[in-house]
Parts: sequence; structure tokens; C-alpha cells
Amino acid sequence: MTKPIGFFDSGVGGTSIWKEVHQLLPSEDTIYLADSANAPYGARSKEEILRLSIKNTEILLKHDCKLIVVACNTATTNAIAYLRVNYQVPFIGIEPAIKPAALQTNTKKVGILATKGTLSSSLFFGTSKMFAAGIEVLEQEGTGLVELIEAGKVNSDETKELLKTYLQPMLDEGIDHLVLGCTHYPYLIPVLRQIVPNTVVIIDSGEAVARQTKAILEQNGLLASLRPSQHTFFSNAEFTVLEQLVGGGNTTVKFLQF
Repeated sequence: MTKPIGFFDSGVGGTSIWKEVHQLLPSEDTIYLADSANAPYGARSKEEILRLSIKNTEILLKHDCKLIVVACNTATTNAIAYLRVNYQVPFIGIEPAIKPAALQTNTKKVGILATKGTLSSSLFFGTSKMFAAGIEVLEQEGTGLVELIEAGKVNSDETKELLKTYLQPMLDEGIDHLVLGCTHYPYLIPVLRQIVPNTVVIIDSGEAVARQTKAILEQNGLLASLRPSQHTFFSNAEFTVLEQLVGGGNTTVKFLQF
């Protein structure tokens, strides 16, 4: 099946998911849509997030995508139910990995760093209620982090100081797992490792999403045969950072105004 897998996010963050999918499924063509002009989604209303998710989905469908990965926690928690009902292709969503953190914690205290849009969603509430009974979940909005990552300032002093401000109260409470509830945040792991002790396990959703993507493609008979793959990345804003994250090899980065 030579049709591409589609991805969309509010910017460059979902490339952390794209990398995991590409590593597991190297023969699959991909199209990635970075809606950076509207980043971050986390501070937007549910109605705005749904509208943007519909727009992104329809662009990817025009490119004949056979499956769409909603590579954004906020868009998943606020829009994926609608997308699955109203479009025919399979959708893979991104949810904060509360379940593994809750199962593995020894201190019974888990931290989650996420956007307001994810933390305030009914889907996140339901997941936490289902899997984190008896576990104290310490939530922290990562206000400002997406903007810094989009600007290529992952290793800046500003980013480090902001992370320290967000993480220290969780560390003082004794968390032993930190869940990254935004696909931008895996790019912060090297910086996070400078702040949190080695006893704190950092969890993101990328590998699990890749496995689920493969499973759904197999179930629907959509897997590509062994072949060289092509990857196209579209952005509606400055794409220097996007190119830095995914450029090289047989990757083509294009600018698309949408």
C-alpha cells in the first residue's frame, strides 16, 4: 500500500512521534503537517482546536493519506472522537502515558507536564480516573514551553529556568515518574535530565504510538512492502527548526501556506 501515513501537530513537536513511527516502519511514506502559525494549541478553546484539527485532517486527506496520526496531545484529547466519527481513515491519537506511570510508581506520586488543553480535557480526566486510582497525580501546565521549542530554544537558559520552576514542586512532593503530556516535550529530555534525579523515570508516548500505528496498518491490510520511502514536511510558518529536526537523507521539507 503506497499511500502515505499523515501526521499533524500544532508545530514541530509531533516530529518526536514521526521519528518513532519512521524507525519502526521505515518503508512507509509519510506526510507531516506543522500548523506552527497556530501554535500552541494548548491555550486555545475546544472549538478552535476542533476547527484546526478538521482543517489539518482535510489537507492530509487531499494528499491521499491512508491513516492519520494526530501527533498532538491537545488535538487528540479534544478532537479525535469527532474525527473518527466523521472521516473514513483510521486515526491514531496521542494520550499522556498515565497508565504505565501509575502501574510502575513506588511512591504513588506521578507528575505530568502538559498543556492546559490536555489537562482540562474530558479524555484526560477519564484516563486518569481509570488508571490512576490511589495514585496522586501532580499536574503542571507547561506554559511557554511549546513556544520556546518552536523558536529553537530548547537548550536556552530561559527554558532551563522555566522547567526548574515547573518541576521543583513535583520533585519536592516525591514523584518518581514524570509523564510528558505534549509531543513537543520529548525534545526537552536532555534538559530535563539535568534537572530531575536519575530516580525519576521520564515517560513519553512515542514508542507506544508507533506500535499502535503498525498494528492498525496490519489489521487493515495497509502496510507498505519493503521499499525506499519518501517523507514530506509542510509548515505554514518559518520552518528552519522543522528542517533542523527532520532534515537529511531522503527527507524533503516543503513550505505550504494553508
